[in-house]
Amino acid sequence: MKGIILHGGRGTRLGPLTHTGPKQLIPVANKPISHYVLEDLRDSGVTDIAIVVGDIYPEKVKNYYGDGNRFDVKIKYVYQEQPKGIAHAIGKCREFVGEGEPFVVYLGDNLLKGGIKKFVKSFKESDLEGMILLCKVKNPERFGVAKFDKKGNLVQLIEKPKKPPSGYALTGIYFFRPKIFEMIEQLKPSWRGELEITEAIQLLLDQRRPVGHKFVEEWWKDTGTYEDILDANRLVLEELKPEVKGKVEDKRSIRGKVHVEGGAQVKRGAKIQGPAVIGRNSVVGENARIGPYTSVGDKVTIKRGEIENSIIMEHCLIDVREKIRNSIVGAYSEITSVGVGKPRGRTFIVGEKSHLML
Repeated sequence: MKGIILHGGRGTRLGPLTHTGPKQLIPVANKPISHYVLEDLRDSGVTDIAIVVGDIYPEKVKNYYGDGNRFDVKIKYVYQEQPKGIAHAIGKCREFVGEGEPFVVYLGDNLLKGGIKKFVKSFKESDLEGMILLCKVKNPERFGVAKFDKKGNLVQLIEKPKKPPSGYALTGIYFFRPKIFEMIEQLKPSWRGELEITEAIQLLLDQRRPVGHKFVEEWWKDTGTYEDILDANRLVLEELKPEVKGKVEDKRSIRGKVHVEGGAQVKRGAKIQGPAVIGRNSVVGENARIGPYTSVGDKVTIKRGEIENSIIMEHCLIDVREKIRNSIVGAYSEITSVGVGKPRGRTFIVGEKSHLML
């Protein structure tokens, strides 16, 4: 089975974080979201992978993943010049997929606990033309939604309906055989100006082609908003295995599940409450309080301040009298305090290479 990772889209809801790179490279627990996708495919036996890149910094994607060798996979890049929808992106991969082979499409900004290994096996052993993964959600109107008949058979897929027919949303993971390309060729742009994958699957259903569905039993996250990213960070950190590779001057500084990467330093007097991760060669100063649910990237210096439920990307400097919470701070940014005002809590969404003086 071949794999396709969709790595395009402009991520307009995630500005300013996406002003300098694609949304799929935003880190969760110090690893890009699409890195988890790649690992899930690889661990499911899918090692021949196409990454579809768009017009938003495709070179950053190629610089990170290269030819796939360091991830034990083989990567080919496919270009989607404009964001014309998921079905359009899949259609660009027809030559890569070839004739007769099953393949899996995985949106690069999706996370799925437990992975897809069992679903890969199920689809390969089936005679289905397509299979979708569904997850029960609180806000189905944000997604493509499945409609079932009285017997529980899948009969319709509706993209972002105002009145959802069920609470089951399509995750960003699809299994197909090449018949889907014929369906894509018949599509016309939707009201959003995109070729909708839900409409292509609907054509399979309408032609009585076998389309299956499976329900996701554990959590699934579509990281389309700041809140989603922070939620995903919390969920991944919950699964974190505590380990100290760096230097912790006083073991009492650490409580709970904390992962300290090699070269990192946690100074005496610092406090880290897990779950949390401290990246390589970072420094947590004696007047710093970190966590819970905080990811500190590589080569970050935190001299002062309290940071909770936040993502601090690589090469940042934090030196504040404040409490920073529910925040995402882009790489190479600085947040510092001036004056002696009364400390208070702050929430930031800060793009790359920003400098804030409080």
